[in-house]
Amino acid sequence: MKLLSVNISPPKLVEIDGLQVLTAINKTPAKGRVWLSRLTLVGDSQADLSVHGGEHQAVYCYPFEHYNYWQNRLNLSDLTYGTFGENLTISGLLEEDICIGDVLQIGNAANGPIVQVTMPRIPCFKFGHKIGYPDILDEFLRSGKSGFYLRVIQTGEIGAGDNLTVIEHDPEAINIRTTLGMQKLDEGDDILLNRALKVTSLAPLLKQIFEARLTENDNDL
Repeated sequence: MKLLSVNISPPKLVEIDGLQVLTAINKTPAKGRVWLSRLTLVGDSQADLSVHGGEHQAVYCYPFEHYNYWQNRLNLSDLTYGTFGENLTISGLLEEDICIGDVLQIGNAANGPIVQVTMPRIPCFKFGHKIGYPDILDEFLRSGKSGFYLRVIQTGEIGAGDNLTVIEHDPEAINIRTTLGMQKLDEGDDILLNRALKVTSLAPLLKQIFEARLTENDNDL
């Protein structure tokens, strides 16, 4: 499992449907190693903190294994690292493999960065416009190829080529693909929702969504 690229971008104004919109989705590979702080990477930022950023969305990872799928599906070529707005382009960790609460070490140093998997990525309209397919958002979600967010437990430098190692895993945890289904695709029954709510590291947003779904299910009885 490898970190292939660290991608950053400060916010900038772009034109979308005739309006000037502030966005930081146009990530490009950083040169050299980058400091990972508690809430972001040095040189990177989030444009709209009402829906992006914060402790549970500090860093966004996207598996390089999905690049070929989207390249063929969208008839795009030569996709560069950061195409999907991800901070970290990775290999060897897919949504079906990695679980909410999993703890990863980046690099091999004992005092190096440590991060925890928090939630799937839900794309906003800026992503669709960025890749030239404004209507792609629903398909992106239903593909299950969402990537995932991390919170930072221990800060430090990271760079392309670093190893990614799972150092903590709860065998009862829920993987990212299953979580995405419960969060956005109306998948999962009450048993699964209650199981997810027992994950101690569950992000407050997911807890709120899953509790609301359980309440709604009760009201439908």
